[in-house]
Amino acid sequence: MSRTLWVSVAVMAAALAAPLAGGLAGVGVAVAQTRAPDAVATPATHLAIYDVGSGAILDCRACDEPMPPASMSKLMTMLIVSDKLKSGAITLDTKYPVSENAWRHGAQSDGSHMFLELNSQVAVRDLIRGVVVVSANDACIVLAEGIAGSEEGFVDLMNRKATELGLKSARFRNTTGLPDPDHVISAADLARLAAVIIRDHPDLYRIYAERSFTYNGKTQENRNPLLGKVSGADGVKTGHTSQSGYGMIGSAERNGQRRIIVFNGMPTMAARASEAQRLMNAAFFDFTVATVAEKGKKVGEAQVWMGSKKTVPLVADQQIRVAAHRSISAGLKASIVYDGPIPAPIKAGDKVASLVIEGPGFERQTYPLVAGEKVGRRNVFARAATGMGVLLGGGS
Repeated sequence: MSRTLWVSVAVMAAALAAPLAGGLAGVGVAVAQTRAPDAVATPATHLAIYDVGSGAILDCRACDEPMPPASMSKLMTMLIVSDKLKSGAITLDTKYPVSENAWRHGAQSDGSHMFLELNSQVAVRDLIRGVVVVSANDACIVLAEGIAGSEEGFVDLMNRKATELGLKSARFRNTTGLPDPDHVISAADLARLAAVIIRDHPDLYRIYAERSFTYNGKTQENRNPLLGKVSGADGVKTGHTSQSGYGMIGSAERNGQRRIIVFNGMPTMAARASEAQRLMNAAFFDFTVATVAEKGKKVGEAQVWMGSKKTVPLVADQQIRVAAHRSISAGLKASIVYDGPIPAPIKAGDKVASLVIEGPGFERQTYPLVAGEKVGRRNVFARAATGMGVLLGGGS
């Protein structure tokens, strides 16, 4: 017989009203989420709002669709450089020459650059700030040629890293984000890429919050419109080409929670700035993420048939979180469902029930619950007595 035990709705509501902080999503974490499109209205063509602690996409507009990322793809360029620094293959004091190819991507082009001089030697610490703060194309080429021998060789590293991270939408053809029909990545994957940089390279990530960078006597401002304007904002990267429109990746942390927004397709820089500030505030105010069940903690109990105990505790074999828009979070319910009573013997860790989370406007989610302890069978006399009781119309 299928049995349903409703978990207290008040407990669920309280959890959603006070979401718990957490680190990057990892092994043993399951996330129930809406993925409801357009929960936040926006004129952007692509949008992903990402909760770093749970790994949940809180809102999505064409967020899995590959798009031209412009300079936002420089995050992958920087991830390769950051990995090389972390491994000790290079240092911040390593210097690389400015080739004619790199120089032409700088002073001889209309794109962003850091005024590098032909044949000069530039330290990695300066090149990093050139890429991160002022989005310098020439700095990208110098780093690529210095690390991999050519931009093409470096792009191979970028694509291999994308595969390693599971960024299925990503195809990189250059280090700068300059227009190429085959150079694409989705908004959702850009959010995940930003989260990896924040997690794996916290020291270098601090550079993304720097407001300006001076090199060769030229001071250039960081184009990120969130810095100094939105509480907790500390990154990440803007992008623009005539093909992609104006877009950006933004990140902020408040009260131990970090949210990342990625959007693209805005018509002007001013429109990008106002939309970035609005979306980042919405990322915190309009959504909630809560822990419903902790890994290894008791969620409820189930009745046992012919067991040495009448019930068995039910525990989650992974942490379970709920991510939802606040407009629907109050209507969510959690229930324990199992076929029972469950016949003994039961081994600790046996999957014996499920936790179901559902509600209006929310895609039903089901997660396994396991026996929290061993339950043996009743002895032969007790089983006989139980069987006789059932025959005579009694119960166990």
